Amino acid sequence: MLLLPGGLLFAQSPARVTSLRTEYLENPLGIDALNPRFTWRIADPRRGARQTAYQVFFGTDSAKLLDAKAGGAGMVPSASQLVTYKAGPLRPFTRYYWTVVAWDRDRKPSAKAKIASFETGMLGSENWQGTWISDILPLDSRRASTDLDTKRAPYFRKKFTAGKRIRSARAYIAAAGLYELYLNGAKSGNHRLDPMYTRFDRRNLYVTYDVTPMLRQGDNVIGVLLGNGWYNHQSTAVWFFDRAPWRNRPAFCLDLRITYEDGTTEVIKSGNDWKTSLGPITFNSIYTAEHYDGRLEQPGWNTVSFDDSKWKAPGIRSAPSRNVVAQAMHPIRDVEIIPARSMRKFNDTTYVFDLGRNIAGVSQFTVKGEAGTTLRLKHSERLYPNGRADLSNIDYHYRPTDKLDPFQVDIFILGGTGTETFKPKFNYKGFQYVEITSDRPITLSQSDVTGYFMHSDVPPAGVVSSANATIDKIWSATNNSYLSNLFGYPTDCPQREKNGWTGDAHIAIETGLYSFDAITVYEKWMADHRDEQQPNGVLPSIIPTGGWGYSWGNGPDWTSTIALVPWNLYLFYGDIKALRDCYPNIRRYVDHIDQESPSGLTSWGLGDWVPVKSKSPVELTSSIYYFTDASILAKAAKLLGHAADAEKYAALAAKIRNAINARYLDTATGIYGSGIQTELAAPLCWGVVPEAMKSKVAAQLAKRVAADNYHFDTGILGAKALLNALSENGYADVAYRVAAQETYPSWGWWIVNGATTLYENWDINAKQDISMNHIMFGEIGAWLYKAPGGIRPDPASPGFKNVLLEPHFVAGLDRFEAKHDGPYGSIISAWKRNGDKIYYGVTIPANSSATLKLAVGSGAALYEGGKLVTSNTKGIKQLAGNGNTRSYQVEAGNYGFEIK
Repeated sequence: MLLLPGGLLFAQSPARVTSLRTEYLENPLGIDALNPRFTWRIADPRRGARQTAYQVFFGTDSAKLLDAKAGGAGMVPSASQLVTYKAGPLRPFTRYYWTVVAWDRDRKPSAKAKIASFETGMLGSENWQGTWISDILPLDSRRASTDLDTKRAPYFRKKFTAGKRIRSARAYIAAAGLYELYLNGAKSGNHRLDPMYTRFDRRNLYVTYDVTPMLRQGDNVIGVLLGNGWYNHQSTAVWFFDRAPWRNRPAFCLDLRITYEDGTTEVIKSGNDWKTSLGPITFNSIYTAEHYDGRLEQPGWNTVSFDDSKWKAPGIRSAPSRNVVAQAMHPIRDVEIIPARSMRKFNDTTYVFDLGRNIAGVSQFTVKGEAGTTLRLKHSERLYPNGRADLSNIDYHYRPTDKLDPFQVDIFILGGTGTETFKPKFNYKGFQYVEITSDRPITLSQSDVTGYFMHSDVPPAGVVSSANATIDKIWSATNNSYLSNLFGYPTDCPQREKNGWTGDAHIAIETGLYSFDAITVYEKWMADHRDEQQPNGVLPSIIPTGGWGYSWGNGPDWTSTIALVPWNLYLFYGDIKALRDCYPNIRRYVDHIDQESPSGLTSWGLGDWVPVKSKSPVELTSSIYYFTDASILAKAAKLLGHAADAEKYAALAAKIRNAINARYLDTATGIYGSGIQTELAAPLCWGVVPEAMKSKVAAQLAKRVAADNYHFDTGILGAKALLNALSENGYADVAYRVAAQETYPSWGWWIVNGATTLYENWDINAKQDISMNHIMFGEIGAWLYKAPGGIRPDPASPGFKNVLLEPHFVAGLDRFEAKHDGPYGSIISAWKRNGDKIYYGVTIPANSSATLKLAVGSGAALYEGGKLVTSNTKGIKQLAGNGNTRSYQVEAGNYGFEIK
């Protein structure tokens, strides 16, 4: 029995409330959300399990929440598992606790969930006490350029005394550039490359650390090491980040807030009472590499006993922007350690190490040698025929002014102190091979080089497995490329550019969300979009940017991220916040295109990038994305209660659609344009084709693909559309045949040629556009969930509250399983073929449901649990069918179907 407020006794439900998250993070520290979002799941394996009501218990005393009589916000009759806090103003620097009781389908309450917590941060710039400081303060324009070109990274330290016993301590640090924070000689946290890249003159991020166990009563010291990051970009390339308007010597602001056992607080803050000195990192570039001189080390620089009498006072700086907000997202970490798989020795000064796979990250190197020995660690994705590192596929856009900053080449000068280890702190690269050359003989073994796969550490949210080993390797390679291009914002490649190309990101948005819980990264990136949008609505093609991309590469086929990303977050999470936050920006963007293209057709864009041989008209593909943006805007307006806008933009979408069809569709033949793959697939995929024409256009597409020998003849826009257009219109077998190819051009062609990531070009021998770790052809990852797996979100009931399940039992594949962890829990769609029989296993999580469509052949029947499915089958309600396709509404639970 369970006692709830009011003294009422309830029979307790077997259901459990689990996975409590605040702002999609587990017990986060230092958040600035004034109305944080709470989410949870229900663990209840019973068929038809659902939540009929909930009650949130909230407060600053966790012990009181354990009391069975502890009050909450009252029982709320609702199935929602996403709740926004609205109970009153939150206080800064405060830990709040919360838990949930949920009532099940029998209206019995669960036990209270395990208590979750979150801690507020600054909640406003007025609460900062520290001052922005740097090691160099430009006094006038004559000195500024010299300061910007200073290469060595600065150390900072502050010694202080904690005079009483410490209860808790939090460090809040914001930086223009990158930093590492140390307390009493130890690095705080396991994050890498903090803070995340933003438009620094418009928004800066700060990070909160619990440093309680790192401090002691008595003397302590804080140490900070600063790196350039994207803030003081010294390397030169075609995007001119070295000319960014915010560029300056790195700086930081820090508050160390200590709460003592007696309840008093003290803030140790950054200011001119700190000390600074240059360290052994002699050069650091987020784009190229890092250089380190072991002879310049200052051992113990971040410890209490260090003598800093020769260090100088820092300079006071103005804040880079007035908008300093919490970094509430999954951080970048060293996620996977990858030992070298092999080593080749060319001579006693040249070695090449192979990690066995392509990654984004850094290498760690251990060596012993005499002081002054200079080692160069060149990181590459491929090798020349002679076995040496080949950078020619990834350094095309680099424009060095001298030979002092070689691309993807770390430089390490030994200090001669015995065994020395080097691992970059403020850089990452894309590579599989590490070539080490030395100016003096050295002895190395295979274990002396280790790779660290770095990326935003987003939790896995899906898995795919099949009877086709190549398909499984394609899925794995897709995930490797997706993660290799997630560093606080989605990028195109981790070596040549590291740019937030918008087109690459919207193509991969579903792939990312099916396999990873990445909402925190995308919500941050949408704030970057809002920072970068011009008043007239125009967005750049790379976000964030130092100014490049407003006049090349943008247009609706690329910068539709402003609409597509929030819409997909709504579909996958059932959370409307990103749509609400971006609504004015989407509207301004669509209005701009409307003003520039009153006919409904636009040629603004790049078009079907990197095609095999056939290129669709830019006007067709860009107009299709323009139609998609207007459609999303109309739907968002309706959801947000903007009735006039909903009507206006629905009419605009219809106008664009009609204009596309009037210009490109031959209604007699069902062919768009000249009838190449992208011209047919894109209108089908994005809903441009009139309903009555879909079957005719789809048939023409299938015919075109057959004429192309069931291989791609598309660029990245067509590759996004092709498999979906086929699968959704009766040609799933054709789509699978394309997906499973192992000859050029195909994903499988890359795999059989040794790929562990996705490439930038179908042609692995292309002379350009041949990065070997790109995500722009990554739609295959999402398609595997959507088509063979059949798992889709329902726009009418988003967040997988109702799952659309329509698995395709494609010819040529005998087993397939897809699992996606949505907001309500695990959705599993697994099938195998045994002769003429299909066994199909389904899991629908508690408080969710599914609309199931199955192809049941003529003369076959559907069984569940060994019994014929009828109107009396528990948890299954038959809906109207269409030919051999039967439709059912299925309640939460586990099901074992058989078609025979």
